[in-house]
Amino acid sequence: MTTTDTSTSGSSELTGLSSSEAAHRLQELGPNLVPGPRPPSPVRLLLGQLVHFFALLLWAAAVLAWFADMPELAIAIAVVVIVNGVFAFLQEYRADQAGQKLLELMPALATVLRDRRRRQIPVRDVVVGDLLLLEAGDGMAADGRLVSVTGLALDESALTGESTTTHPSPGDVVHAGTYVVEGEAAAEVTATAQATELAHIMALTRTASRSASPLAIRLRRVVRVVAGIAISVGIAFFIVSQVLGMPMSDGFLFAVGVMVALVPEGLLPTVTLSLARGAQRMASRNALVRRLDSVETMGSTTFICTDKTGTLTRNEMSVVEVWTPRGTASVVGHGYAPTARVTADAATLPAVRDVAVAATRCSTGRMVRSGERWTAHGDPMEVALHVLALRTGVDVDAAEAAAPVRRRLPFDSRRRRMSVVAGDHVYVKGAPDSVLPSTSAGEAADRAVSELAARGLRVLAVARRPTTAADVDAPAAEVEARLELLGLVALEDPPRDDVHGAVAACRTAGIKLAMVTGDHVGTATAIAREVGLLRDGPVLEGSDLPADDDALGELVDRDGVVIARVTPEDKLRIARALHARGHVVAMTGDGVNDGPALREADIGIAMGRSGSDVAREAADVVLLDDNFATIVAAVELGRTTFANIRRFLTYHLTDNVAELTPFLIWALSGGNIPLALTVLQILALDIGTDLLPALALGAEPPSRATMRQRPSTGALIDRGLLGRVFGILGPAEAAVEMAAFFVVLGLAGWVVGAEPSAQTLAAASGAAFAAVVLGQLGNAFACRSELRWVGAMRMTGNPMLLWAVAVELVLLAVFLAPPLSGLLGGSPPPAAGWAVVLAAPVAVVLADAAAKAVRARSGRRQALGRSLDASTRRR
Repeated sequence: MTTTDTSTSGSSELTGLSSSEAAHRLQELGPNLVPGPRPPSPVRLLLGQLVHFFALLLWAAAVLAWFADMPELAIAIAVVVIVNGVFAFLQEYRADQAGQKLLELMPALATVLRDRRRRQIPVRDVVVGDLLLLEAGDGMAADGRLVSVTGLALDESALTGESTTTHPSPGDVVHAGTYVVEGEAAAEVTATAQATELAHIMALTRTASRSASPLAIRLRRVVRVVAGIAISVGIAFFIVSQVLGMPMSDGFLFAVGVMVALVPEGLLPTVTLSLARGAQRMASRNALVRRLDSVETMGSTTFICTDKTGTLTRNEMSVVEVWTPRGTASVVGHGYAPTARVTADAATLPAVRDVAVAATRCSTGRMVRSGERWTAHGDPMEVALHVLALRTGVDVDAAEAAAPVRRRLPFDSRRRRMSVVAGDHVYVKGAPDSVLPSTSAGEAADRAVSELAARGLRVLAVARRPTTAADVDAPAAEVEARLELLGLVALEDPPRDDVHGAVAACRTAGIKLAMVTGDHVGTATAIAREVGLLRDGPVLEGSDLPADDDALGELVDRDGVVIARVTPEDKLRIARALHARGHVVAMTGDGVNDGPALREADIGIAMGRSGSDVAREAADVVLLDDNFATIVAAVELGRTTFANIRRFLTYHLTDNVAELTPFLIWALSGGNIPLALTVLQILALDIGTDLLPALALGAEPPSRATMRQRPSTGALIDRGLLGRVFGILGPAEAAVEMAAFFVVLGLAGWVVGAEPSAQTLAAASGAAFAAVVLGQLGNAFACRSELRWVGAMRMTGNPMLLWAVAVELVLLAVFLAPPLSGLLGGSPPPAAGWAVVLAAPVAVVLADAAAKAVRARSGRRQALGRSLDASTRRR
């Protein structure tokens, strides 16, 4: 028969509450429920996608088109907004449910002592003063103070971020949301419902608000610029129409048409579908995106605050070294599968086996094989000790059968060791400073402990002695005395295999890194150093952080910072402080305690396998493989998405230049030159021929230089992009457009100031329309790169673009043929007109190539100048 010692505080008799007293307290204090936030209304989420700034601009354009007697245009614009809004809504419907998932940490039933009897009651009926009875696998239903423990081990990682189980003693406080790994306990409830620590963290999660993403801010700027230009040009054209004597009503309708024409109706669906494409790519790389604009935000990240446990590490304790008085053995390989090698000489290996046997005998955690899979059961540290025994060839089952445990002395925080009396030996394991004084170990053992601890390893001392008849009943202090030290076991939660490379890739990409963890500072420092994260940055603890947010930001805004022992409030403040200093902050995490910070950060990244539901629901991106290296892939795809948005912005705006040019020439000629394009033709360009090539540009694959550049934190539309659009691509396309228009008019005998026939104007307008379409074909290939000309790129590098331009040519034929030609106002041009039209893509590509060649030559001169300046300074 096995006896287990039990630790208690106070009276040896536990009574609990009476049913009447419990009912009174339930009525007075209310049920033990943590009310979550209201789930977001689907209607409200959908409306949000239909009334943001860009959508409002398009709604305004639709209304103006309707009043301008262009119902087809108004309906088409409305359809674009609605379809885009529904698509975005479906992508993000479940984006704001983190608070509700917190409730899943609470067990459905709790075992309490009522009327001196053991009873199971609904968790909602637990009240302050109840006595919770806990055993392995149970979750804490409320906060409480332990009154008795029997070999208790708690998993608090979801709340604290600690990677190891804890062994609280009587009198210690335990919190709702934690789980019993092994042992038994009784706890008196001290707080329920919203008074619990779990509710406090939930409140932080709810109050932490998501700031606007970098993409949203940039798009607002784009929309404001576009809206400003459209309104200004519309007003200018209204004034011109009045100067030319046009009736005010006609002038107003004409100005409205111009404003509608300048609004890039195709931009909104292009952005949305490009982000969706990026999200699909990320999902294929094990990064699940929960908010579409998070795709681009990943690419804008300038600072990553990463957790340690389960993010940089495998979340699997492993024995890495065993020291014995005869020698030291190293364990090659990590993880729980007992297939790694233990390297030791012939004299040391038997001593290592003795250590493994003793450590396993006074442990209950086991690695169990089921078919080809190995599953851990119990305390992760004790599982690692069992794996060590299996790796050294110890038959644990046979040893237990031959010498059953007769007495067990559980671990407690006062003794800090665990012992068993089994067969003819007493086996002891525990903290070195609690075991070594009971042995005859000398300075060599003390030196070994210091060296292993300095490497950030967790060290256990393992000892034994022969049993005596008194050991079954003797006090623990006598049983655990006069020991023989067998050895020291060094454990760690090892880093993931490819984390070191991922950390280096982040640095190459210009991204700062910090480790922010609830774990011990020594362990955090060791892992940070091992993976290459720790550089010249300080090593801090949560208690070291200044109260002032500005000072906090200045302290942590450096590469390679390690911050240990942080609280949920600390992580929240760190995210805010870095954001205030202009950083785009990515925060990784997997526990409940990470929820508030994940919401506060610009991009919250949760672990999919080991992460809590709370963390996954609070995050913007979920790593399906829990691999830090996946973040690098996501950043690369995010940067590619940003570059692709610039590509199709260049493509769209070039088209706008060609669309505006006929109106500008009409105005400058005082109305003597007819309009080359109709408003409906412009709409056909924006959401017809242009849409698929723009989407294909949004699918351009990453370039090799993507992760060798600093994060893109600038504007989507900058001076370089505007110069390229309004100085090169747009004028080249507009020149061929107007040339084709004038050639067709000239061949029909038209002169400036005359009114062309309807047939001639339709043919000339068709030529201008076709020139813009084919010019955009060349422009699509030119926009694939801001540096290389079309001939330097593989035509098959973006297969989607080849299909898009093929469809574009088909649409051109459809738009120039009845019945759409009559509706749009353009017909097929004559042969001479086609000759000019076919020159459009060539003209655009050559103009782009010349500009890139000039820019490259200028860049080489500047680089040479900098090199000469540096050489002169060295002299």
